[in-house]
Amino acid sequence: MSDSAEFLGMPKDKKWLFLAEYSDKTMLRNTIAFEMGHLSSLDWTPKHQFAEVYLNQEYNGTYNITQKVEEDGDRVDIGDDGYLLEIDQPERLDADDVFFNTEQFLINIKSPDLNWDDSQYVYIKQLINDFETTLFSNNFAHPDSGYAQHIDIESFIDWYLISEIVKNQDSQSFSSIFMHVIPGEKIKMGPLWDFDLAFGNVDYSDSRYPEGFWVKYHPWYQRLFDDPAFVAQVKSRFAFYRANQDLILQKIDSYAAKLTYAQEENNNRWQTLGKYVWPNPVYFDSYEEEVAHLKSWYNQRMDWLEEAYESL
Repeated sequence: MSDSAEFLGMPKDKKWLFLAEYSDKTMLRNTIAFEMGHLSSLDWTPKHQFAEVYLNQEYNGTYNITQKVEEDGDRVDIGDDGYLLEIDQPERLDADDVFFNTEQFLINIKSPDLNWDDSQYVYIKQLINDFETTLFSNNFAHPDSGYAQHIDIESFIDWYLISEIVKNQDSQSFSSIFMHVIPGEKIKMGPLWDFDLAFGNVDYSDSRYPEGFWVKYHPWYQRLFDDPAFVAQVKSRFAFYRANQDLILQKIDSYAAKLTYAQEENNNRWQTLGKYVWPNPVYFDSYEEEVAHLKSWYNQRMDWLEEAYESL
């Protein structure tokens, strides 16, 4: 597509991603994480629509078509001189990616396109490293000279809580951990991305269980939780998500109902129900059972987190 155009009711643009949701048999994990994002204070969360996709008049499955995480006035709005960054891994980099390292992470510069060691590269590398150095300093919690001078705390808390509630495998330290910043402003977390391995849909780590912290052990957040003021804000904000628990359950039911026939056609095409698909910890013979398991896991997770935060 050479020109921007509206697509499935989403704002004009040239690029969309077709998510097969292959390992997520509910097809809902990304969508429900996005719904939490739309409730939050995060600057932007991708819009999406489910669609049955045909290629050359042949049905190819039901896809979750979403906006791409990229710099754009209608997507991640970083103005003319801002930065979109991603915590990533060396093996995931493309040959032309420009990145830098902190003591804790590899940071991939997604936007803008930079040359190694030019002034913009030096600026953003220094900015993120200054934040991290302050975060791990002795006076990190000082309200004026500590970490709060570097980061937008509301966005850090909302991104954390959504990622922790759904216990997203990759959000602890692996990838798709986005942040953005405009020079002269504070670093913001987000947008949300890549939640097919959330809500317990993993068989190779403790993120499969509704009990236990997970994203709290992200190195930056682990340090932030050493500050009682930060903990108090997390506990207060969690109450908001707890109050919206029934709304999220209603959205799960609503989306599942809309997919009643589309998911059946998708399963006829790809035949995933009742079979192990990496990395499913459990699997069921029907779509209804998959959705019921998702809801049960989410309810158990919220119960556990409420008790855990109260004890901090």
